[in-house]
Amino acid sequence: MSQQFDLIVIGAGPGGYVAAIRAAQLGKNVAIIEREPALGGTCLNVGCIPSKALLESSEKYHEAKSTFEEHGINASSVKLDLAKMLARKDKVVNELTGGVAYLMKKNKITHIAGEATITAPGKVSVGEQIVEAAAILIATGSKSAPLPGVEVDGENVVTSTEALNFETVPEHLVVIGAGYIGLELGSVWKRLGANVTVVEYLDRIIPTMDAEIAKDAQRILKKQGLNFQLSSKVLSAKAIKKGKKIQCVVECEGKEPITADKVLLAVGRIPNTENLGLESLQIATERGRITVDENYQTNVPGIYAIGDVIAGPMLAHKASEEGIACVEKLYTGYGHVNYNTIPGVGYTNPEIASVGKTEEQLKEAGIEYRKGSFPFSAIGRAKALGQTEGKVKILADAKTDAVLGVHIVGPRAGDLIAEAVAAMEFGASSEDIARTCHAHPTLAEAVHEAALAVDGRAIHF
Repeated sequence: MSQQFDLIVIGAGPGGYVAAIRAAQLGKNVAIIEREPALGGTCLNVGCIPSKALLESSEKYHEAKSTFEEHGINASSVKLDLAKMLARKDKVVNELTGGVAYLMKKNKITHIAGEATITAPGKVSVGEQIVEAAAILIATGSKSAPLPGVEVDGENVVTSTEALNFETVPEHLVVIGAGYIGLELGSVWKRLGANVTVVEYLDRIIPTMDAEIAKDAQRILKKQGLNFQLSSKVLSAKAIKKGKKIQCVVECEGKEPITADKVLLAVGRIPNTENLGLESLQIATERGRITVDENYQTNVPGIYAIGDVIAGPMLAHKASEEGIACVEKLYTGYGHVNYNTIPGVGYTNPEIASVGKTEEQLKEAGIEYRKGSFPFSAIGRAKALGQTEGKVKILADAKTDAVLGVHIVGPRAGDLIAEAVAAMEFGASSEDIARTCHAHPTLAEAVHEAALAVDGRAIHF
């Protein structure tokens, strides 16, 4: 006999578990199915959280070795205990995944372990177990994208998952892909002592970012020691045994081969949709992603999808917002996601963050705009922190002054972008930001001054 629920959520990542909680808050009987041992999805287990833990630890190590002296702190005998650093990362992950498990119990959500297959509308099998519900929500997230010719073995040529757990610091790490994931993990191992080469097919890094800010970010990262080989098409990457030693070789079109002891493949992500039963149910997809309507419903009534398996940026917070919106549309009749105000953040040092349109997008759309920029080098708080690289850039409509996009490379950019997101969500103008009092001394003053700069009246530069 099958178990009956109001909603079955497949996938317990940031989209799935948040949707399950919201449905439970609305009084629904919810089951959540997850095939991995721990809840939280890629983000909590092998993505956002462990990478940020390592970024933070590696930055502290780098500071202790490189910048403490200028603060009058003698830390000349600093040593790296990589095993302890990795253990701390795992501890952070375990605490957070345990927190998600607690939230499931708190909200009386039934957790079913195993791999789910949708066998019919309203029916899901998990091994020999059958569960049924009026609504099924697919929130299975994504996995690292492959690249033809790159032979991932999980030890020498790896994805981001394995790159979180190198037992020793690589002498030379080649990163294939200059997006956020590649730059973040490349930064981690560079700070810990590796020689890092970033290979990118395009002629620039972070292709989704405003080009001016991306150029600034590349200059800063290059100064930190990351090597960039742009406009390079990777033909192959594989591990070759030479005597007792294993060496990785990366072949690029028209260029000399690169040898390294580790290779990280980070060219993006693809949806996790295998074995879900999409084909047998004829659930529509486009370029591998599930097609949904404005209510997140697929072409099969009662089956919904959110997050990385549908169109849009593959971001944890986007999936969470969609999960809430989908459930609210289903059970209250209204839910909302403003896709123009979904921020993106890269957690390099300095951080890179953006929301809204880039300058290139505005030009392509023929939208007239005004621009204001302000450097962190002129901000007192940044000087005190010793983090003066980067700037804030605000793009505003030339006629209405409405903020169309904000792009930041600089200290705590990921936190600073929240003000821009809120401003755009409420339809603010650059003048609204400029007329808002910002505390002194703070990094947020750079946002304030950039807003003033849109009208040519920045005070401190």
